[in-house]
Amino acid sequence: MLNREIIYIILAAFCAFAAALLVGKLLIPALRALKAGQSIREIGPTWHNSKSGTPTMGGLIFMAGLLLIIPFGWRGMKSGDWTHLLVLAFSLVFGVIGFLDDFFKVKYKRNLGLTALQKLLLQLAASALYVYILYRLGELTCDLYVPFFNVSWHLPLAVYIALAMFIIVGCVNAVNLTDGIDGLAAGVTIPVMLFFTVACIAAKKLTLGLFPACLLGGLAGFLCYNFYPAKVFMGDTGSLFLGAAVCGMAFALDLPLVLILVGIIYIIETLSVILQVGYFKLTHGKRIFRMTPIHHHFEMGGWSEKKIFAVFTAITCIACIVAWFGVAARL
Repeated sequence: MLNREIIYIILAAFCAFAAALLVGKLLIPALRALKAGQSIREIGPTWHNSKSGTPTMGGLIFMAGLLLIIPFGWRGMKSGDWTHLLVLAFSLVFGVIGFLDDFFKVKYKRNLGLTALQKLLLQLAASALYVYILYRLGELTCDLYVPFFNVSWHLPLAVYIALAMFIIVGCVNAVNLTDGIDGLAAGVTIPVMLFFTVACIAAKKLTLGLFPACLLGGLAGFLCYNFYPAKVFMGDTGSLFLGAAVCGMAFALDLPLVLILVGIIYIIETLSVILQVGYFKLTHGKRIFRMTPIHHHFEMGGWSEKKIFAVFTAITCIACIVAWFGVAARL
C-alpha cells in the first residue's frame, strides 16, 4: 500500500512538471503582451541591465501546477487530512503579497512595489495565523526539535509563535534575496522540496507529501524557462511563495530548526547582506564582498551564472542529505 502511495506522489510530481511546461508556454507570451517586464535595480550589477524587460510574475507557472494537489489529495481529504491545503493556502497568501508587489512595479514602471512596512506587517500576520492554526489542529507542538541531538525544547505558545514569525519572515525574505540570477532560487529549492517529500513519506504523511512533490515538479518545469538565459523571472510572486512553502513544510512537519540545514544557501545569502551593511557602516565605506547578496560577489569574481547555479544547488543537495541524518530519528 505504501509503495502505491509513493508511486502516486511521483505521478503527481510529473503531472505538475507537465502542467508547468504548458502554463509557461501560454503565460510568457501573455506577460510579454501585457509588457509585464522586470525593472533591473539601479544598484545591481550593470551587466544585468540587458535583462530589463524580461517578463516577471513567472512564479504563476509553478504555482499553477500545485493546484493538482487537490485532485491527487482527494482521498486524504476524505479522511480528514487537510494539512497540505493549509500549507498551500499559507504559501498563496505570500504569493499574493508578492503579486501585489510585482503588479505595482509593472504598473508604475519602478523597481519598488509595496513598502517594506506593508510587506512586513502582512507577512507577520499571515505567519502568526498559520502557526496558530497548525497548533490548534494538533499538527504542531510547541517543542523545538534539535536535529542530531534527538532532544526538544518546550516553549510557551506565545513565545513559540513569536519565534515562528521571526523564522518565517526571515526565511521568506532570504529566498527573495536568493532570487538574483537566472534559475538560482528555483534550483536551490528543488532539493529542499525533495527533502520534504521524502520526510513526509518517512513520517507516513503521504497526503502532505503531495505539496512538496508537486512544487518540485512545478519548479523543474519552470526551470525550463528560467534557466540561463531566462525567458521569464519568478518575481516576488514566486519568491515569496517559495519562501512560505519552505517554511510552511518545516512547521507542518514540526521541524522548524531543519531550516538551518536545508536553507543554508538562503541563510548565507542573507548573512552576506547583513555583514556587508554592518561592516560598511562601521568602517565608513569599506566592504567585505564585491557586491551582495553573495551570488553577485562571485559574479564579479568571474563566475558565470550557470556555475553559481551549479555550486549553490550542489551545496543545498549536500545540506539536505546531512539534514536527513539529523532528523531521521524524529520521523
